[in-house]
Amino acid sequence: MQFTLQQIADALGAPVEGNTSLTILRAAEPVDAGPTDLAMAMAPKYAEALAQSGARCAVLWEGADWQAMGLEAAIFVARPRMAMAGITTMLDRGQGVAPGIHPSAVVDATAEIDSDVSIGPLSVVGPRARIGAGSVIGAQCHVGMEAILGENCVLREMVSIGARATIGDRFIAQPGARIGGDGFSFVTPEVSGVENARKTMGDAGDAKAQSWLRIHSLGAVEIGDDVEVGANCTIDNGTIRNTSIGSGSKLDNLVHIGHNTRVGEDCLLCGQTGVSGSVEIGNNVVLGGQTGVSDNIFVGDGVISGGGTKILSNVPAGRVIMGYPSVKMETHTDIYKAQRRLPRLARDVETLKKTVFKQSSSD
Repeated sequence: MQFTLQQIADALGAPVEGNTSLTILRAAEPVDAGPTDLAMAMAPKYAEALAQSGARCAVLWEGADWQAMGLEAAIFVARPRMAMAGITTMLDRGQGVAPGIHPSAVVDATAEIDSDVSIGPLSVVGPRARIGAGSVIGAQCHVGMEAILGENCVLREMVSIGARATIGDRFIAQPGARIGGDGFSFVTPEVSGVENARKTMGDAGDAKAQSWLRIHSLGAVEIGDDVEVGANCTIDNGTIRNTSIGSGSKLDNLVHIGHNTRVGEDCLLCGQTGVSGSVEIGNNVVLGGQTGVSDNIFVGDGVISGGGTKILSNVPAGRVIMGYPSVKMETHTDIYKAQRRLPRLARDVETLKKTVFKQSSSD
């Protein structure tokens, strides 16, 4: 896969100067760039490394003096990360899944496989499943009974899609993602200590020890268009209604979504975030890494949580939160500053106590 510098600039809609016919084989960090590489040097801090590299061309910040860096050509971008999205899309060589259905794959006779679908070694497609045109199913994947995948989906190796899951177009699942496991739903014949503690916010009471009985998951998982889930991400089936992920949302590695939860559109859930069951998450929500969300609450549109936040109650739209339990970020910052002052405060109090004690003894 190769492009000219002009082709890349045209795809980005970015200005380019110099020898635009240079052939590009890959992108590279400035220090590692060679003659056929496009050096990604989109900030002035990379200028020195770029000048010492073997690069002939680079992506630079606006106004950069490309000739002073010894380059033959350069593309200029105003928004580096946006340019990175376009360049990496063009230069991505994929995962090498061969076209067609591998001889070792097991595809049920009732499954519907559209045109240009690739299915890798040892993968299984269940009864009445449907896979849309242009989709790529990697090695050792499982697509369950009556599951539906839209067009141009990509399942990396060892992804499993449970029965009756409905997934839109351009879905991407990283290795080991599990979509459609049963929800973590159990109940005791009589009121349990957990229920008592939750109700009283205190003691578990005199509830006796009991065995847990399983509540089966009759719902499935619904996923919109342009959704991506990370490696070892898990999304549980709903109990009665479906668990759902809105179009454009992205889930990082090791994210867990509990049964019945609804995640809105264009949300970003970062690594190791855990969302309990029956949570309503609005649109354009960002949950930082290791955020935890308690069950049966809502998180409004546009909410941003800092890493490690534990959300135990409803969050109104647009709020930026942090901490355990979560509070407004500015409040959490004040609390943190106060905590850091506690040792000094304790010393001051001890000094005051000694002073007061001495004065009382002398009176």
